[in-house]
Amino acid sequence: MREINSCEDLQACCGNDMLCMWAAQGLDGYSYAWASEDRRAVAIAGPALSSRDRLAVWGASDAAVPLVRRVLAKVGPTYRPLGDSALIDALVHGIPTLNHVGSFGWMDCTSPAGCSVPGPSRAEWLPETTLPEVETLVEASFPASYAKPGVPGVERWAGVRDDGGRLAAVGALAWSAPTVGFLAGIAVQPQTRSQGLGRQVCNFLLAEALRLHGAAALMVNDWNHAALRLYLGMGLRYRPLRAASVST
Repeated sequence: MREINSCEDLQACCGNDMLCMWAAQGLDGYSYAWASEDRRAVAIAGPALSSRDRLAVWGASDAAVPLVRRVLAKVGPTYRPLGDSALIDALVHGIPTLNHVGSFGWMDCTSPAGCSVPGPSRAEWLPETTLPEVETLVEASFPASYAKPGVPGVERWAGVRDDGGRLAAVGALAWSAPTVGFLAGIAVQPQTRSQGLGRQVCNFLLAEALRLHGAAALMVNDWNHAALRLYLGMGLRYRPLRAASVST
């Protein structure tokens, strides 16, 4: 295998795959990328990326299996391979120490089409003084969220208030890469759901991610049908992913 030392080289190797470019985080000295000698597979190690050590994998399975085997020996067992479902299946089959740990969706968008909300929107960036309110809302409405106030890599929170002035929906840009803005921590007060406030926050964040980074992405649980409908309606494309972990 050979190390990839620039985002331009990585982009050429993976065909500008958005998951790979996100995991690379601009190859900022914390994330690292490698390609197989024939350049048919790449693996990108992103430490503490969305609260996990992640190893994004792309390419042909016959090239990816030996590449991932060597990369895991280099970076250690805390890194979890993730990528297209068939590719992760091949890795688990070809590397006995790997086991499936979950399936979920990656969604992305490179066009602002579909980013408007009918009627006025009250979503806006929140000042730091409101972070205790954000934390309370996220803990109550989405306690499993990786994005929470104070977590490293969580950049900025947006929100919208209900007619009574109470913070009703929030979300963040977090762990963004130079060319991919990442949406996370979307949470809505249960009593204000079905009022379109969560969509206002999501559209605001999507527009800001596109403006700042040129592309936007997020991860979603496949069982969360309401979120899937929302994100598809916003113009994001769905891609099924799987993840694996090293047995300990």
